[in-house]
Amino acid sequence: MIRQHLPHTRWRFIVLVAAGGAVGSAARAAVGLAIGGSAFPTATLTVNLLGAFGLGMLLEALSRFGDDSGRRRKLRLGIGTGFFGGFTTYSTFALDVVDLFGSHEIGLAVGYSLITVIAGAVATVIGIMSGAGLHRRRTQGRDAE
Repeated sequence: MIRQHLPHTRWRFIVLVAAGGAVGSAARAAVGLAIGGSAFPTATLTVNLLGAFGLGMLLEALSRFGDDSGRRRKLRLGIGTGFFGGFTTYSTFALDVVDLFGSHEIGLAVGYSLITVIAGAVATVIGIMSGAGLHRRRTQGRDAE
């Protein structure tokens, strides 16, 4: 039996994702410390919205700049899967919602859920539009030369 090595099973890619994840997790913790705690989970909402925007922008820009190989693959895995995977936290989001329901903050729990999902989708679309804009500016700059 011939074992086929898929790109995501190569050790250098796994290490790249792990390193990006460590940096993303540290950045999430830093945001949490900077914002601090409150009745509303502002830090979790902030990192998830920033992550949705950043991932949308990164993946759109990378897809427009070429195929998923070489440096683009490393950027996608290290920053996209690694950093943004460690930075965003939907598990904490889920726990926040459960805690709000448990504290009988039903309106806040529902509002937080809706804000996260709707604003996350909007942030992703804005990120995608920004990634497309980066590509446009780059190609227009090359056309002008």
